[in-house]
Amino acid sequence: MERERDLERERAPRERRRKTQGPPAIKKASDERRVGSIAIEDVYPEVDGGLFPAKRVVGDTMEVWADIFKLGHDVIRACLRFQEGSSDWKAVPMTYFDNDRWVGRFSLASPGMYRYTIEAWTDRFGGVLQGLEKWLSAEEDVSADLETLRDLVERAAENAVDEDGAFLESAAAVLRKQNPQEALDVLNQPKVIDLMTNYGERDDLVTYRTLGVFVDPSIAGYASWYEMFHRSQGAEPGRSATFSDCEKRLPEIRGMGFDVIYLPPIHPIGRTNRRGPNNSPDAGPDDPGSPWAIGSEEGGHMSVHPDLGTIDDFVHFVRAAKALGMDVALDLAFQCSPDHPYVKEHPEWFHHRSDGTIRYAENPPKRYKDIYPLFFGNENSNELWEELLRVTLFWVDKGVKQFRVDNPHTKPARFWEWLIGNVKQKHPEVVFLAEAFTHPKPMKFLAKLGFSQSYTYFAWKNKKGELIELMNEFALSEAAEYYRGNFFTNTPDILTEYLQKGGRPAFQIRLVLAATLSPLYGIYNGYELCENRASAPGSEEYLDSEKYQYKVWDWERPGNIKDYIARLNMTRRENPALNNARNLRILKAENENIFFYGRWTPDRSNIVLVAVNLDPSNTHDSAVFVPIDELGIKPSEQYTVRDSLTGAEFRWTGEANYVKLDPRVAPAHILLVKR
Repeated sequence: MERERDLERERAPRERRRKTQGPPAIKKASDERRVGSIAIEDVYPEVDGGLFPAKRVVGDTMEVWADIFKLGHDVIRACLRFQEGSSDWKAVPMTYFDNDRWVGRFSLASPGMYRYTIEAWTDRFGGVLQGLEKWLSAEEDVSADLETLRDLVERAAENAVDEDGAFLESAAAVLRKQNPQEALDVLNQPKVIDLMTNYGERDDLVTYRTLGVFVDPSIAGYASWYEMFHRSQGAEPGRSATFSDCEKRLPEIRGMGFDVIYLPPIHPIGRTNRRGPNNSPDAGPDDPGSPWAIGSEEGGHMSVHPDLGTIDDFVHFVRAAKALGMDVALDLAFQCSPDHPYVKEHPEWFHHRSDGTIRYAENPPKRYKDIYPLFFGNENSNELWEELLRVTLFWVDKGVKQFRVDNPHTKPARFWEWLIGNVKQKHPEVVFLAEAFTHPKPMKFLAKLGFSQSYTYFAWKNKKGELIELMNEFALSEAAEYYRGNFFTNTPDILTEYLQKGGRPAFQIRLVLAATLSPLYGIYNGYELCENRASAPGSEEYLDSEKYQYKVWDWERPGNIKDYIARLNMTRRENPALNNARNLRILKAENENIFFYGRWTPDRSNIVLVAVNLDPSNTHDSAVFVPIDELGIKPSEQYTVRDSLTGAEFRWTGEANYVKLDPRVAPAHILLVKR
């Protein structure tokens, strides 16, 4: 026993090192790099050596960094070349930063794929010009240098066009006079330097591999989602609501500040093995069943459940939402009920057991008998893939530009890369949200394959250390270049213990965290009512879940937090610092129950500090530490912080300050810094 403890102690430091350090990084050099040529290394962003694109949204500036150097004393130049779609390549100069680190930027004006690369070359003109200045200061003969410069300028003039060539030719004429000072005055003009950069010879030009960045619409990077369970938006017990009923709720939801209305599957529901109330195996004749058991004699994935209305009614709903400034997202669940038309028309699209029967969806020890999973590796998989692409484009044609994709981690990676690539080639504005509750690496891989956003494990991260670990995993690592976490507080499948036991303050706390830790977040309807009744102790299923039955909600129920949600979403809209996924700073708070962090714009014109009491039951206070040096605040300077949720103002000085948060009164501060 003692020996086992000794071995454990010996192994622990190694395990910690492995966990924190990981394997040594392997840098891939440019395919075109040659020994003795210019080196282009450590390019950022570069996802998996350029195998996958980075992600940005329309309006962003693409900033690219690289180490660029050459052995010896030659002067080098570099440019960032980029291409939007199939348009002509353009170039912008890269700027030397420090320690051989260079940076270049270009604007992203429209959705779609951009490609970029880096070019570097020896600037013979710049090198000789620098030498000329030094030789002159040392009173050395510079006649040979002037001849070299003249030759370089004349050759550049031959490459130049129109007025550029004439301007360079006039500069060469000055050099023929062999007047060093006059030559310096002419050659140091910014226009001459720019023209020589553009038209000068690049005999040893080195080009890095071509990389990509996919540009999504802005709503892919910043949005608040509201999951509306369509059939429960009416007022008549025991009957399904319609799209018309759903439409009546749109102004209220927009009033809370939401940007996206997400609907679960809207298709006909199978009757075979239909689930009853509270997921019971025995459904009555009037029980509606789970919307995820898609397909019946009334149609499949390109049909609408007749209780909800018609396809025209759905299109009207989409247009009504758009008129209020909201997009509609539709659930994309590639699975079928046993009654789906595909089962009869294409039985080869499904898994068959040895006895010939079709296998149900399984997650041992659970078996979902109302669902058949599709078999993506069948002999006719091309037909299946093309059909699912047709399904997706069908709904895009109806005005759906956002999809929440059900369980994408249970389908082949190459299928998603193919489907999303084909959709975005025609419709680059379409957004795909991956509902992938799986291991972090597969979640990241799905993002690399093309998913615009992904669910995360945010819902279960309640302690400060857990939240910091989550943010380090995604928002504060290189994963932020391609992975966008959509922080849903709850879903029809997820009612966490924290929400069940924490009451109204717990709902406010989780809302603030979701909406300020990520530019993307969502709630499932009922959250605004602080609905927290579970089906059984230890379960995360809602009691009387609308997944299996009709429900009528009282949207004005006492204790609701609709106004709180509206103020929070208004704060998000009014503060651009909260729209950026890559500017989060975790800040120090001495109390482990107080989570303190900040976001600010690059020019510090908008600074937001957030303090959250993570304990929904008890008041906590703490010293919190503001990085005043980074924010340009002097140690003795007083500054005002105003709580956007309550309007309260506090005068702070210096780095260390104080917060006290009573969860029954104000469980969080969202503090706007005013100078």
